[in-house]
Amino acid sequence: METKQYDALVIGAGPGGYVAAIRLAQLGQKTLVVDRGNVGGVCLNVGCIPSKAMINAAKTFEKTKSAETMGIVVESVHVDFPKLQAWKDGVVKKLTGGIAQLLKGNGADYMAGSARLTGKPQGGKHRVEVQTDAGKVMIEAKHVVLATGSRPIEIPGFKYGGPIMSSTEALALQAVPERLLVIGGGYIGLELGSAYAKLGSDVTVVEGTDTLLPGVDPDLVAVVARKLKAKGVKVHTKAKALSAEVVGDKVRVKIELDGKPETLEVDRVLVTVGRRPNSEDLGLEAAGVNVVKGFVPADAQQRTNVPGLYAIGDLAGQPMLAHKASMEAEVVAEVIAGKQAAFDAKAIPAVIFTDPEIATAGMTPAEAQASGREVAVGKFLFAASGRAMTTGEADGFVKALVDKRTHEILGFGIVGPQASDLIAEATLALEMGAFVDDISLTIHAHPTLPEALQEAVKHAVGEAVHALNQASPAVKK
Repeated sequence: METKQYDALVIGAGPGGYVAAIRLAQLGQKTLVVDRGNVGGVCLNVGCIPSKAMINAAKTFEKTKSAETMGIVVESVHVDFPKLQAWKDGVVKKLTGGIAQLLKGNGADYMAGSARLTGKPQGGKHRVEVQTDAGKVMIEAKHVVLATGSRPIEIPGFKYGGPIMSSTEALALQAVPERLLVIGGGYIGLELGSAYAKLGSDVTVVEGTDTLLPGVDPDLVAVVARKLKAKGVKVHTKAKALSAEVVGDKVRVKIELDGKPETLEVDRVLVTVGRRPNSEDLGLEAAGVNVVKGFVPADAQQRTNVPGLYAIGDLAGQPMLAHKASMEAEVVAEVIAGKQAAFDAKAIPAVIFTDPEIATAGMTPAEAQASGREVAVGKFLFAASGRAMTTGEADGFVKALVDKRTHEILGFGIVGPQASDLIAEATLALEMGAFVDDISLTIHAHPTLPEALQEAVKHAVGEAVHALNQASPAVKK
């Protein structure tokens, strides 16, 4: 078996792995990244990017149909779904091709194959066996970064295949299903369910808890729930999916609703009940790696319990977000290169691409309540935003949580147009430890959506100009 020597080996080429490999190469480390799929991982190939392409296409279709309210008449508008899919695949191909060029341009090697640790490190080096199409290759490296990501959870009675889909298959359909059942009312289910509803599917969502988007501020969720109802999406909470039977080209799904059994007949079933880390078949046990419920714990330098072995991204634990993985990747590269670095983000933004979008950063109202601080809540409605009104998207609001005594900004929740973009300013403010005056005294261009953040923090301290300054509600312990 051929043996190759490297300073660093990265297993997985997703938004954690490829960033780690590029940065390691930039820092002078001889680096190899191995992936059993394509560069870009789940995010670029079957997750973040293709789903957002489809969501945007569905939004464009819906806006085109309703453009008559603006005096724009479009006749015979329809969706050529195979062409939509081809466009989406083209976006993915351009981005993954770009990453391959970045790896090459920065001097990082890439190998397609499945990697497995052969045991504990010997002589200060890890030995990793890589199975490629051409045969096995042994890699010896002083440092190994585990960036293997995650995959959809499969539930009993709903084995993936045919009309029963994970998000991966749902993004590759060549026709819009007439009736779509979404099991799981989390962010993936609502994002894709909303998109297909706009494209013409009759969508039903089944969620086991008593609310959609469990864990998200109910105030934000309520806006999305109202929009789903307005679009005809049927939502069943406190419901349980029991089993599915494929009958011809249909699927009969048994659910438990209000304690009573019910059968739904649909064309496709999308199961989105969460994701689990890819920690199997990596040789972790043989290498002595500590694994907890499938995750590999890592410290602030992304080090595992085994010297020279690091974990980043979904494998390293929550939150399972691409941008968190990328930041951890930069940290681990710096650490391996001998620099002082640690993952110490004060705020990690989270975005849900529903309609309207939801984005959060910093403390939630529940966390603020538990903190023991007296917290003022400021809110500004997009219905009062000139920019939002001119775009025809005025649902939702910006909510700001502020320490009532010091005026320190503690958190933001946004539901509304371009929340995914607006959260960047909010996250920067939190990372820098900003106070109300830092945002309120910053001149925001008009008319723009970011003005809503300025008004929200001002409202929290009774200084809003474009909203009535009623007694600001306070969250007290």
